Amino acid sequence: MNAAPAALLRAALAAEPVIAVVRAPAIPDAADLCAALAAGGVTRVEFTFTTPGVAGHLRRAADAGHRVGVGTVLTAGQAELAVDSGASFLVTPGARAEVAEAAARTGCPVVLGALTPTEVAHAVDLGAAAVKIFPARAFGPGYFADLRGPYPEVPLVASGGVNAGNAADYLARGALAVCAGTDVVPPAAVARGDWADITRRAAAFTAACRAA
Repeated sequence: MNAAPAALLRAALAAEPVIAVVRAPAIPDAADLCAALAAGGVTRVEFTFTTPGVAGHLRRAADAGHRVGVGTVLTAGQAELAVDSGASFLVTPGARAEVAEAAARTGCPVVLGALTPTEVAHAVDLGAAAVKIFPARAFGPGYFADLRGPYPEVPLVASGGVNAGNAADYLARGALAVCAGTDVVPPAAVARGDWADITRRAAAFTAACRAA
């Protein structure tokens, strides 16, 4: 893995510690969605391979100048498609060696999923730019403080069950960044293109994070 893109991603997350994770049955306009999130302070967006036509959404948003990535990446082929479509980072639900290898080939930073201390170490060994602890709700914010003991230098991202009420706690306990899901981008609001609602939600979420 090229160290520069990984370091740049970590620095960006340290400065703006929120990734909006979009899972929706339909996205009317990915660029408009990203613009709505940016207006609320969330400038990094993760689309997912569970969304139909995700490659087209990535390209639309990337062409409009937004910083987008893709999650639920399970194979090298998906990783390569995502990079070709404009993704600037990849995210997996678990430690996927073939995705890590594809990320290294393309020079695209990857956030590998993990839950246990052993899985965190494995993700680091595979070259993860950061390690996504998923589902974070399984152990809560205190778990991040526990992981900080053996892994003080590993950048951790909290995903799964993070909301405006607990995001600051995850950040205060050791997460580098948090993933905002349905609390900020409810599938129904995305599908109907309710950009004003999404901007309002993003602003509330980022305001809550600043309390960390």
